Amino acid sequence: MDNIVSLVICVGLAGGFGVFCEAVCSFCYWFIPKRTRGFEVVSTYDEVEVSLPKRQTANSAGYDICILDGDMIVPGETKVFSTGLKAYMGTDEFLGIHIRSSIGIKRKLILSNITGIIDSDYYNNPDNEGHIMIALTNIGNESQIILGGERIAQGIFYKYLKADNDKATSVRTGGIGSTL
Repeated sequence: MDNIVSLVICVGLAGGFGVFCEAVCSFCYWFIPKRTRGFEVVSTYDEVEVSLPKRQTANSAGYDICILDGDMIVPGETKVFSTGLKAYMGTDEFLGIHIRSSIGIKRKLILSNITGIIDSDYYNNPDNEGHIMIALTNIGNESQIILGGERIAQGIFYKYLKADNDKATSVRTGGIGSTL
């Protein structure tokens, strides 16, 4: 209820809505809960049933990520799957994407890039809004059917450190592969 009251007052004070006016409206800055890290649905998938990642047990490190549409992957083939998800996090964090152990061990499927790295500035980029895609490669001898809604990967949030002489100043202007 407090968030609803804050949002109504915010509209009157700054003309914005919640998180959009945090920099302008001191009321919202102090009273609307701050987000530190998490997952959202990409806007082009608003009308699709997208499962937000969740941990399966209290001590799980990874948030299980489901794919939207299934397909078959023949031996030696790589396919890219949509999740409909994007992730937000602190500027000193990244989201590591890892294959679920049962998928790798039992079904001989691996992430094509072995470990995915989702940088904090990938979120809401102008190319694809930060859409997390999962590329799988079948290294086995049998075709594998991946079902829509299946938990394929895990996302783990990590902090990282910068070297003393780090001078990176570029700003991301696109999606996958834009920082070449």
